[in-house]
Amino acid sequence: MRDNLRVKEVRIGAGDAAKRFIVCHNPAEAERERSQRADIIRRLEAELGRIEVQRASAKSTKARELHTRAECALRDHAALGRYLRQTPSGRLRIDRAKLAAEQRLDGKFPLSTSDPDLSAEDVALGYKNLLEAERGFRDLKTTLELRPIFHRLEHRIRAHVLLSWLALLLIRVAERQSGHTWRRIALELGRLHLVTLTGPTGTIAHTTELTDTERELYAAAGIQPPPRITALQPA
Repeated sequence: MRDNLRVKEVRIGAGDAAKRFIVCHNPAEAERERSQRADIIRRLEAELGRIEVQRASAKSTKARELHTRAECALRDHAALGRYLRQTPSGRLRIDRAKLAAEQRLDGKFPLSTSDPDLSAEDVALGYKNLLEAERGFRDLKTTLELRPIFHRLEHRIRAHVLLSWLALLLIRVAERQSGHTWRRIALELGRLHLVTLTGPTGTIAHTTELTDTERELYAAAGIQPPPRITALQPA
């Protein structure tokens, strides 16, 4: 299946009352979730180690046993607290059981359909296409700022929408040819600047040196990079 998305059909129940589910697994998404969780665990281990150092340096035994303010903040943290458990003594520990349970779900999501004729692959592709359509609307509203429209004449409104749609089409073409998101493409190419230097002998305009990533993006899109020297005006 495209994009290495793997699917498996599961039916629960029998007869007309049976429910049909499509379990999808995206290996790329699973790797991303594993990487994010590993970063979180490293942060947790560092924070727990820092708290233990603070407790060990406390002057009294009572102070070493108290639940510190840092532990409360770590336990209530929106991203980090979910992977912690509190022992009867009040100490915080990494919840390894919860980590193992989440790892089994990495890159997986269920879909449900009432259409008995659609194959499992068609259901998954339909859902993926729906996500792409929704992303297109988001890009039109945010990245391309389709709205608000300040035109009053119909032909100008139509031209505005058409140009926005063509811009979105170019974004998708650039993403498919380069294999990167538009945010990454815009970030990398936004680092390319035109520098103008003026001195006693004249004025020269040149672009900054291309990075390897910028060269790859231009090559993937089939676009000739800008020349290093764009203007030269002797005094």
